[in-house]
Amino acid sequence: MTQKKNPNLKLMEPPGPEKPRKKKRRHPRIRLKKLAVPVFLTGMVLLGTYLLITNHLYHKAAQTASYKRETSDSNRYAAFRNGIIRYGRNGVTFLSRRNEVLWIQPGQFQNPVVDINNQTFAIADSGGNSIQIFTEKGLKGEFETNLPIEKFSLSNQGIVSAILKNENAPMVVTYDSTGNILVENQVVTGSMGYPVALEMSPDGKVLIVSYLDMKNGALKSRVASYNFVEEGADKENHQVGIEEYEDSVMPEIFFMDAVTSVAVGDHSFAISKGSRIPEKKTEINLSGEIRSTFHTSRYIGFILLNEEKSGYELRLYNKSGKQVMNRAISGEFSNVYMEGNEIILYEGSRCSIYTNMGMPRFDGDLKDDILMMVPMEGINQYMMMSTDELRVIYLTG
Repeated sequence: MTQKKNPNLKLMEPPGPEKPRKKKRRHPRIRLKKLAVPVFLTGMVLLGTYLLITNHLYHKAAQTASYKRETSDSNRYAAFRNGIIRYGRNGVTFLSRRNEVLWIQPGQFQNPVVDINNQTFAIADSGGNSIQIFTEKGLKGEFETNLPIEKFSLSNQGIVSAILKNENAPMVVTYDSTGNILVENQVVTGSMGYPVALEMSPDGKVLIVSYLDMKNGALKSRVASYNFVEEGADKENHQVGIEEYEDSVMPEIFFMDAVTSVAVGDHSFAISKGSRIPEKKTEINLSGEIRSTFHTSRYIGFILLNEEKSGYELRLYNKSGKQVMNRAISGEFSNVYMEGNEIILYEGSRCSIYTNMGMPRFDGDLKDDILMMVPMEGINQYMMMSTDELRVIYLTG
């Protein structure tokens, strides 16, 4: 009997090897996006924490370290590079930020005053004859002037210019760091007035002197520029420029950098530009009486007496003379120091700190008379020097 094939039946083939499944690959962009989200969120948290810490107004400070040393209460302090200058009648001591003595230079000063540049600093005896010039490694040079010192200024190379008292004929003399006279000028007070301030450029090639003249009850200031290289070689007394200011005293001059110089009056200031021949670019009249002046390489700052309201005003300008900040402050501060973006004001044991945007950061009593206070590395940390103690503090509360 013949078997019929069922048309609905199909011959089953033996199963073959199973084909591997393809893994789905995530696109690199998808992975980057998923990684970017937590990184972004972490960054926002850190930024928010930083802004909260730096923009918070503190009223207390805690001490993290203290370094005591017996010193004379007549000592004064100034920051220089990575250390601290302690100077007084018996000479100069250079300290580390931990109050460790790095070197000592004896001296005899009745009224020591300091001038500081990026590379050098000098101590002079105001009313006396002694000048000592230093780098961070120690003494660079010292000499005696033949007339009493009234004012002096220092360049980065250690060149010194000084106003020397000489009855009615004062002298403006420029020395190298060992006391050799480079330029000597006897001031004719009848035509120029009496020298009241001077400032050397960082490279020692330009000197700016402010003179005060009074005739027939009229007050006039003259700010003269002297160049000691090519531009002033064929000029009388090396003078290359002069500006006059009616009814104003210009008792302060400083260089912000190699080309920007500022002359400060009692109610105004003028900005000049030029590395060899300074030329006045702008003059700003201020609404209040200037009580204190401070500056950095970026900013010019003032504490002004607010004549319309009781109290004082803190004001900041840039190198072009544009006002970038002003705010009312309470209390009178005779000491002002700016470093980076922070302005530190102190008087006795009271201290106030503001940012360059005018944000208050600290206002409180530090329980000890402050001789110097500067910011340190790290958030909210400061170095404070009192009579016999250096303290490291941080803002809290």
